[in-house]
Amino acid sequence: MNGSTDERAGRLRPPKILHWALLVLPLLFLVLFYFYPLAKIVTLSFLPDGSWQPDQLRRIFHSPVFGRIIWFTTWQATLSTLLTLAVALPGAYVFARFTFPGKNLLQALTTVPFVLPTVVTAAAFRALLGNNGLVNSWLMTILDLTTPPIKLDQTVSFFLLAHVFYNYALVLRIVGGYWAGLDRSLSAAARMLGASPWQTFQRITFPLLLPAIGSAALLVFIFCFTSFGVVLILGGPSYATIEVEIYRQAVQLFNLPMAAVLSLIQIGINFLLMYFYARLDRKTKSGFYSDTAMGEAIQPGTGSQKLLVGSNVAFMLLLMVIPLLALVIRSFVGEDGLTLAFYNALFTSQAKSVFFVEPISAVKNSVGFGLAAMVLAVILGLLAATFIASGDSRQRSLWDALIMLPLATSAVTLGFGYIITLNRPPLNLRDSLALVPIAHALVAFPFVIRCILPSIRQIPHTLREAASLLGASPLVVWRKIDLPLITRAILVGAVFAFSISMGEFGASAFVTRPHTPTMPVAIFRFLGQPGEMNYGQAMAMSTILMLVTCSGFWLLGRLDSYRKGALH
Repeated sequence: MNGSTDERAGRLRPPKILHWALLVLPLLFLVLFYFYPLAKIVTLSFLPDGSWQPDQLRRIFHSPVFGRIIWFTTWQATLSTLLTLAVALPGAYVFARFTFPGKNLLQALTTVPFVLPTVVTAAAFRALLGNNGLVNSWLMTILDLTTPPIKLDQTVSFFLLAHVFYNYALVLRIVGGYWAGLDRSLSAAARMLGASPWQTFQRITFPLLLPAIGSAALLVFIFCFTSFGVVLILGGPSYATIEVEIYRQAVQLFNLPMAAVLSLIQIGINFLLMYFYARLDRKTKSGFYSDTAMGEAIQPGTGSQKLLVGSNVAFMLLLMVIPLLALVIRSFVGEDGLTLAFYNALFTSQAKSVFFVEPISAVKNSVGFGLAAMVLAVILGLLAATFIASGDSRQRSLWDALIMLPLATSAVTLGFGYIITLNRPPLNLRDSLALVPIAHALVAFPFVIRCILPSIRQIPHTLREAASLLGASPLVVWRKIDLPLITRAILVGAVFAFSISMGEFGASAFVTRPHTPTMPVAIFRFLGQPGEMNYGQAMAMSTILMLVTCSGFWLLGRLDSYRKGALH
């Protein structure tokens, strides 16, 4: 059966020349703006005079600090992944098996944290649980205390909680969508043979879910392994992941060998993880943001089912909505109560301000950069996804992992690489505004691939085969069959690319100019300055960024509702 399927797929693949032509633009983009800056950093670090200097490398590997950073990064990423799976898997079950009022709205709300910039995530948790957060302020007022009773600032628990908040929707959508599509006749047969619900889950459902759980766990681990903004803001100077340490070594200490070694280790580990993820993804065919898989959801009937659904919905609201609500509230609350002063201050440029322009101009900059990055990322992602889907099955995982490497690489490293490489003709872009959307598109287009690729893989071969038998060329087949079927996935990828560009911080810290700050850079500058006004402006800017980012997914939901209404 598998042989005939592969043979039929082989007949439907485009000619080799056309197939490899799909890779030209994505590969050229990666060579110029990924591999070249990366190679330049390595050369500058270990071959500064044209000769290999192993002593620096040996000193780095023998440094106890080096080992502690690697261990802490791995440890916190593992713990973050386990915590996320523990709290999200029950929610995935609820979404896969039950229907309840407000399910679609709640599903949309749970997606919001994943697309929020890490800077906003950190700001939201500081607004809620920080020393000056709403919870501590209320408790100090009610209990007449002089010091905050909840002290989470600059602790591991603080950014672990933020990691769960950030990645919850990833597990919910990947595992929940896959779970909803499982064949329930297998479980029904096991129950008829006398298996208990637990035995059915243990022997039937759980083994079938393992590819989806593994796929989601790998992605969560990768995102936590490369965590930057959350750890930098919530963890403070006492904690450093590899990503944070790359930033410190490159920017603050200018220790390029240490930064280069950490970058290479991070890339090597994440490349292996991406390779395994690509293999699992071929089995699950899951995307970051896809329609719920087909499956018959039921109303919770028994008391235990109602309790399970109610407790999970309450937990989702508590975890997802409360921090975002605290962010909005804190942007309107000052020392004297409700105020619009923080928003008004965004429209002024003070003499002692950390900006060269009005802070509100960061909104215009981010939207402009986001739209440019979105167009570039969608074009590159669509070409790369089509290439991977139509390629030889033996090479798909390798090419998939290779193209996904920017997702697993320090954005800080890439930003620094741009500064030291793109400074001479014909790529003299260091002072060009084009460098920002290029850097953002490099980070975003792997997400576009992950949105489009599952939809391409789900197109029935029979449709393409019928068109080919009627004389349609591969290009006509793609334009008449594939493109209409993946239009929604392309729109989802575009929204993801725009949202990621809006929230990109690591590379932006290097490539943005003082007079063209992006919103995440503006938020970080505000949080780095003392004073109530700077903190309030950070909350106000974070609220605006949250609303702009979420608007794309709101529009996507409206389009889905319109499409479903038209079908009915």
